[in-house]
Amino acid sequence: MKQHIKKRFHFAGVLLLGLVCGIIAYPKAVQFIPPLFGVLQDLKVNKGLDLQGGIHLEYQADISQVAKERVDDALFSAQAVIERRINAFGVGEPLVQISRSGNERRIIVELPGVKDIEQAKKMIKETPFLEFREPVTGDSEIVKQFDDLNRATQEKARAVLERAKKGEDFGALAKEFSADPGSKDKGGDLDFAKKGTFVSEFDKVIFGNNFSSGQVYPELVESQFGWHIIKKIEERPASPAGGGEGESREVHVAHILFIKRSIDQYPQLKYTATGLTGKNLKDAKVTFQGQGIGSPQIALRFDEEGTKLFAEITKRNIGKGVAIVLDGLPITDTNGDGKIDETDPPYAPTIQQEILGGQAVITGNYTTEEANTLVKRLNEGALPVPITLVGQQSVDASLGESAFQQSLFAGLIGLGAVALFMIFYYRFLGLIAVFALLLYAAMLLAIFKLSVFTPFAITVTLSGIAGFILSIGIAVDANVLIFERTREEFAYGKNMYKSLSEGFRRAWPSIRDGHISTLITTFILMEFGTSFVKGFAVILTLGVLLSLFTAVVLVRIATMFLVGEWLEKHPKLLVSPKKISE
Repeated sequence: MKQHIKKRFHFAGVLLLGLVCGIIAYPKAVQFIPPLFGVLQDLKVNKGLDLQGGIHLEYQADISQVAKERVDDALFSAQAVIERRINAFGVGEPLVQISRSGNERRIIVELPGVKDIEQAKKMIKETPFLEFREPVTGDSEIVKQFDDLNRATQEKARAVLERAKKGEDFGALAKEFSADPGSKDKGGDLDFAKKGTFVSEFDKVIFGNNFSSGQVYPELVESQFGWHIIKKIEERPASPAGGGEGESREVHVAHILFIKRSIDQYPQLKYTATGLTGKNLKDAKVTFQGQGIGSPQIALRFDEEGTKLFAEITKRNIGKGVAIVLDGLPITDTNGDGKIDETDPPYAPTIQQEILGGQAVITGNYTTEEANTLVKRLNEGALPVPITLVGQQSVDASLGESAFQQSLFAGLIGLGAVALFMIFYYRFLGLIAVFALLLYAAMLLAIFKLSVFTPFAITVTLSGIAGFILSIGIAVDANVLIFERTREEFAYGKNMYKSLSEGFRRAWPSIRDGHISTLITTFILMEFGTSFVKGFAVILTLGVLLSLFTAVVLVRIATMFLVGEWLEKHPKLLVSPKKISE
């Protein structure tokens, strides 16, 4: 009894898995449930270049001038530079990977949806620019620009103040001119507030004895945020909870804010070029304080020109920060969002003393991962790997869509042909195999769609579809071995349940060895093949592993639950057992 309940539980699990994978693979099945259909409809298979259209570029990397032990690091740096430039270009789902062709190293770049091949090539071939920047001085041009901007803003605020004092609609002026997003749409209304709610300059005015209800304060009120035009609407006794800081009243005011701009709000503008760039940096590497047992730090080494420049920079900036910028973005932007925030290390390492020897270390509260990231970015600017375009291909989207439809049609024909064969030859067991085959296809499509939420997103290409179609045959191959063994055992006179158990047990060594040999081949293709071959190998590998799970686990659960003594009374549903001569 317990064994039968266990079989029911397992079979229910198989049905549930099939239902979930089926609606993910074919969302229209649940279009009568709009919220669920909307979510599933947004899950798309990530199509490769040959299906979506775009540009395929192949570059040969010149590693002849790179030390053998630094080749991989140099190639990864070049790959990172290209990826960063492509991301800045706004390409969706780009692919940049390193491949080996004989003794050559190549960088493959695929840009789906891109049509301007010349612009793409120009963008990729630009040399990354690493530079060291020092703080601007008070009389610098950029500081003067901020001063001019603030003077203009203040004059504008005075003009609006005069209009408010003459009786113009304060709410309309606030909606037109205020820079406070929290009150702008409400006509500048800040509601009732207790003393201490706002900054001190604001509080001093609104709680002053010379400011009457209904009055616009006659002067601009300057605070750390900018210039305020304030109108007092009314006041009332404070609530029993207390008026705040000894006050027994609450004040209802509205304001119009004109923001004051400061260079401190824009860290990247606080630093100016020094003339020290990536061409002067020989290398950067991670070292550890305290003879290798302390915190990680970044060690820098400059060439002769860089040594002189760095000495001058450090001499005039002791106690200040020197920013290191790659292609206009700080290398300390560890999360890649183009700005420095609390998740990143400091924008500019602080100079402790004048450095004369051309070698320096950047210390800080870095993790090993952060230190390695910074070193990688430093070396991107210092050691770009020369690359030469050796191949290019432009794929039209319409051609890719046509090829996709043809491949899909071929896959359906292949699936249908295999299903007909299994049902015709194995009858009831064939039906179970077809169900498992459909479940296998649904699971594979579901994995394709859900993989976009993982770091290992699967990109489906034409070659990958070929791998998928081939894996259908591999998926049913295991069932053929199992069912043939089962028929032989049944022919020996064993009951159906025992025949199935023996069929799975005796077929397993052949299934295992066949799948392992296929996997060895796919791993070799992934390691040494080109990008198109790798796409085929990746999906075939996934298909082989999934087919193994389907045949050995799911089919076994289904057959052990559905097949019983009743089938022995109807042997034609299995096909007449073979007569085995003695």
